[in-house]
Amino acid sequence: MFQIIFNELSAAEISQLSTLEQLSVLNEFKVSPDDLDGIDDNDADAPFGQIDRDGKTLYRYRAGEVRIYFEVTDDHQSIVVHRVLSANTFQDFLFRAKLPVGDDDTLAQSKQFWELIEEGERARRV
Repeated sequence: MFQIIFNELSAAEISQLSTLEQLSVLNEFKVSPDDLDGIDDNDADAPFGQIDRDGKTLYRYRAGEVRIYFEVTDDHQSIVVHRVLSANTFQDFLFRAKLPVGDDDTLAQSKQFWELIEEGERARRV
C-alpha cells in the first residue's frame, strides 16, 4: 500500500463532505501498485482510471460520487492527492458536463481540468 498525502486543497475538499461520507471514502481509498498496473481504460465502471498528458500520469479513483485525482511520487512510496471532487460540486460539474462519464481520455484533453490539477500540485502538502 502507498502512503497517502493530501495537499491543502484536497484536504479542504474532502472536509466539505459529510463526516460519514468522509469515513466511507477514506476507508475505501486504499491504493497498491498492483491497482495502478492493471488499469483498463475501456472499463468505464472500474474504480481506477488513468489520465496522461505530456508524459505525466495522473490517476483517478472513483468512490461513489467522489472522484480523487492523484499521482505517484517519484520514489514510488506515496501518492499525492491533488483534488477531491464530489459530483455535487460546481468544479466537478464544469469538468464533467461536456464529457461522457468515465471518459478519462477526453478529460486528459481539458485545459481547465489540468489547471485545476496544477493548482493542487502547487498547494502545500499536509
